[in-house]
Amino acid sequence: MTVRPTRLAEVAGFSIDRVAAAAGDDPDVLRLENLDTDLAPPAEAVEATRDAIGALSSNSYLPFTGRPELCRAVAERVHLRSGTEYDSGTEVVITASDGDGLLDALLAVTDPGDEVILTDPTYAGMLNRVRLAGASPHLVPMRVVEGAWRLDLDELAGAVGPATRAIMLQNPSFPSGYLLTDDEWHAIARICVDHDLWLVYWAFMEGIVYDSAPILHPVAYPGMRERTIIVGTVSMEQRMIGWRIGWIVAPAAVMADLSMVHIYNGIVAGGFAQAGAVAALTTPDDGLAASVAEWQRRRDTVNAELRGLPVVPAAGGWSQLLDARALGVEPGDLSRALLAHQVAATPMTGWGGVIADRHLRLVFSREPVKRLMLLGERMMGALDDLGVPSTLR
Repeated sequence: MTVRPTRLAEVAGFSIDRVAAAAGDDPDVLRLENLDTDLAPPAEAVEATRDAIGALSSNSYLPFTGRPELCRAVAERVHLRSGTEYDSGTEVVITASDGDGLLDALLAVTDPGDEVILTDPTYAGMLNRVRLAGASPHLVPMRVVEGAWRLDLDELAGAVGPATRAIMLQNPSFPSGYLLTDDEWHAIARICVDHDLWLVYWAFMEGIVYDSAPILHPVAYPGMRERTIIVGTVSMEQRMIGWRIGWIVAPAAVMADLSMVHIYNGIVAGGFAQAGAVAALTTPDDGLAASVAEWQRRRDTVNAELRGLPVVPAAGGWSQLLDARALGVEPGDLSRALLAHQVAATPMTGWGGVIADRHLRLVFSREPVKRLMLLGERMMGALDDLGVPSTLR
């Protein structure tokens, strides 16, 4: 008889692919379920990748921890964003995606039974990687304050206990689109320093911020360089999802363990994909500014179409949340009703705790503005089908 490991007991199944499968390949369906984008990667990255395919140096296990030129480009990117310098030879590891990097970080700094603090809502992949590492997630709620998501700092401080080993955050966040403020980062830094905690910081959408908001980097705060593990990727900012290239940047004191875990977990990132990442990170214009402007137009279109509904606008990232229970319906029921009106959207059950479970996610990065202008009518049709009264809209 096969006994399922206890570490998998609370790992929820993946719902995005089920919604995508239900939507099928109907071109009329608004694809708001999956974290994709139709905006092209940098042309230089595509060209460099093509040039590297077939080259012996790009079809190798070596170097295990990444090509030196990519490590240098990553260190420079972090320096430009944070003002903090890292040694590319000893404090950067290239991984086979940011997903690998998140698990590497957890395996390197936690033991089974340790606690890791995350937000509610959060990315299910973060929550479940904590469980896969054998640690326990401790959720701290995000609250809606004056139309924006804010971290409950009192609950964050109260969440730290004797078993707490790390805080794990994104900024901006997937799926909610929250963006941490300077006051919130100061509070997080104080807690990490006072309690000697690691910060596992997923920087995958760091530069995708709206309304001219500044990019605030955690390692710029006092005491945080020596206790922050940065996990990044070219998947989002450079629109290179299929390359599956990420990185870990961390202080040298923990890098030996991170490198060892990486080698036994991911072995090595693909050589020709690394060549593309080098080109993307070193080109004078990777297209990020233009892409952010376009994603903001799409976000604004979604919000205009859903005016009057309980949606919190994303301050950054590619998605935002609608509170289905505020309309008197379950997120799963709303997702199914929307599919009947040619909208694919994912319920957030299992993406945190009681707050995530109320919500439906709307990804706005893949569909152009003209198509997103169909969302309002289709949403109203779904709400009519569910009997949602007009007083709640």
